[in-house]
Amino acid sequence: MKEKWLMARGSWEEIKPQITTALESGFECVIVDRENVERVRELGNIQVACFGAEKGAEDILVIGRHGEGDGSVPLPKDLNSSMDYALAKTISGNKAAYVVIAGKKYEQFAVEMGKHVDYLLVIGTDWKVIPLENMIAGLQGCQVKIISGVKSSDEAKLALATLEQGADGVLLDSSDLSEIKRGMRAAEQSEKGRLDLIPATAGVVPAKRVGVGDRVCVDTANMMVPGEGMLIGSQAKGFFLVHSESEDSPYVAARPFRVNAGAVHAYIRVGEKTRYLSELKSGDEVTIVSKDGLSRSAIVGRAKIEKRPMILIEAEADGVLISTLLQNAETIKLVSSDGTPRPVTELKAGDEVLVHLEEAARHFGMKIEESIVER
Repeated sequence: MKEKWLMARGSWEEIKPQITTALESGFECVIVDRENVERVRELGNIQVACFGAEKGAEDILVIGRHGEGDGSVPLPKDLNSSMDYALAKTISGNKAAYVVIAGKKYEQFAVEMGKHVDYLLVIGTDWKVIPLENMIAGLQGCQVKIISGVKSSDEAKLALATLEQGADGVLLDSSDLSEIKRGMRAAEQSEKGRLDLIPATAGVVPAKRVGVGDRVCVDTANMMVPGEGMLIGSQAKGFFLVHSESEDSPYVAARPFRVNAGAVHAYIRVGEKTRYLSELKSGDEVTIVSKDGLSRSAIVGRAKIEKRPMILIEAEADGVLISTLLQNAETIKLVSSDGTPRPVTELKAGDEVLVHLEEAARHFGMKIEESIVER
């Protein structure tokens, strides 16, 4: 997950609405003056960071203001003579380095600071992408999160999209409440990945009744739209895009937060891993996938397991036969190759539905190169 930080400047009366908006928008951290730490904690559960040279009541100490980091003190020729660098190496606990990238030497200074802190806050002057790329490359393998300073949601989009992985988060320096909300949306957008969905052809008996089983309804804390659902399958080599209950029907009102996902044994694709549907519980993360293959994270509100009549769905794609068990009901739908929802009760031989195929097998949800037969 990309982290969202807010730089809150000014008196408590001025920054309180900003912090409240940041809390409502899911920001992870706010930087305030030390006298406001406890006030922030009274507003809600969010990490609080402060500038300083020694630890206080804050969750994260930020090193660099009034020092070499922000240019108040010139950079020494010998890095070991740097006051900020010495603090970064010696202070214990969660800490961040704050570096204004005023030139190439500050870029190099930031990389060295990043090797000794938990967070590296990099603030641009007249740069955009290239220095951030260099710092990401220079800190490969280091356990530091790079947080890019931005003044708008447009800059946030750019910072989060740099290279394949982008920055680990953004530090938004804006008092505009609308811009704070847009910053949240920019971070969410950057987390969307894309999966390859291909058409699979339903078999001769595309929906075979198999009796009563335990099926799982995944109710999320997020709304879905037509064309979105979750990837479900009986084998880790292939997943059907099972559509959300985001459409009204003659039988029941829409439940756009829900996917009636199938039998308890089935796999659900979550990020780069798989989980069993039977394992899901409130607070877990799942992945919502659109008909175009765009993916985003969602939170499980509850997972309901109930006995229901089940049907076996089988289809073939690229010579691979995959299957899953779904509830036998008109409201349960797959997604046709044209992107429209298709009730499983209307599925016919030769119909095409969207699926995702995997090349590797799975062990404890992780991809492995191993010979595993699943039928």
